[in-house]
Amino acid sequence: MIRRKVVVQGQVQGVFFRESIRRRATTAGVAGSARNLPDGSLEAVLEGEPEAVAGVIAFCQEGPRGARVDWVDVASEEPEGLDGFSVG
Repeated sequence: MIRRKVVVQGQVQGVFFRESIRRRATTAGVAGSARNLPDGSLEAVLEGEPEAVAGVIAFCQEGPRGARVDWVDVASEEPEGLDGFSVG
């Protein structure tokens, strides 16, 4: 199991991005959370099998229809054993 913190910058708020990540993550068996940040970016924490987490990160690099992704920062963290996926 791995854990990644992903910060997505661009036009990522108000375009159903968090819910789209939740759906992708849940389907892939990835736990974590997604939330909007005050600076207009989006932060997601993803825990799961490496290939599943990589798939959700790949989605973050594209985003849902209506989003514009300028850059994505991915950082490794120690897994905490999260269960489920929350949107804040």
